[in-house]
Amino acid sequence: MVSPAHAGKLSIVIDDFGYRPQQENQVLALPNTISVAVLPNAPHAREMATKAHNSGHEVLIHLPMAPLSKQPLEKDTLRPEMSSDEIDRIVREAVSKVPYAVGLNNHMGSAMTSSLFGMQKVMQTLSHYNFYFLDSMTIGNSQSMRAAAGTNVKVIKRKVFLDDTQNEADIRTQFNRAIQIARRSGSAIAIGHPHPTTVRVLQQMVYNLPPDITLVRPSSLLNEPQVDTSTPNNAAPVRPTAPRNPFRGVKLCKPKQPQQPVYASRFFDVLSDSITHSTLVQYFQLQWQGWDKP
Repeated sequence: MVSPAHAGKLSIVIDDFGYRPQQENQVLALPNTISVAVLPNAPHAREMATKAHNSGHEVLIHLPMAPLSKQPLEKDTLRPEMSSDEIDRIVREAVSKVPYAVGLNNHMGSAMTSSLFGMQKVMQTLSHYNFYFLDSMTIGNSQSMRAAAGTNVKVIKRKVFLDDTQNEADIRTQFNRAIQIARRSGSAIAIGHPHPTTVRVLQQMVYNLPPDITLVRPSSLLNEPQVDTSTPNNAAPVRPTAPRNPFRGVKLCKPKQPQQPVYASRFFDVLSDSITHSTLVQYFQLQWQGWDKP
């Protein structure tokens, strides 16, 4: 039998808390080693964070960050071009809305986490709160570990998404994949969401883990070795700038000499001349001229 000291450690985090109390309460009924990440501007954020803490679950702030794709965004979504002061404000307000949080992970965020410039500002802010950062790894070239260098912020990474689809068979497959990674690498973090299908799979599988797999909180993995596979991305975000030659309409050419006045009688002269020389009038003239011929 494998001793607990050498067991694979599996951490499960359920994101997007704060919108669906019915499903979220079912998650809170699961073992309290399952952790929850709460969206700070969700209508039930404070309520669910407090319930989770009182039930012994570890609480994270699920902070919205800008994705590369265009889609509806949560209020106060972090963007790479934001100032440090703006990021400070957003994190400070998130902390006040999600009590008992000990860490933070990103909601979406492929654009933000792939920006070293942006993530350095995030890590500087997090260093004031003694938070760890769980990188949801919504993009492979996340700069979170590089950005945290020189700060006291510890970074851990998601290995598996449980419910990219809401098909129970797929979720089971992903759950087993997380177990295999934990067994092979020593630890693994899986992220899911409070969908009914995900909750059902968790209710069935977390109570039947293999004996060599231990369910743990993310904070217990902070000293586990983390591999940074990113490549440097030092580019500062480009702010929209005004065009160098903005279109200001078509300029009117001024006549070189004064225009001669045009009187109303000239209009009738032109009209009469136009009618006289029209094809129809000329046709009738020719026909009329031929009527008196035998």
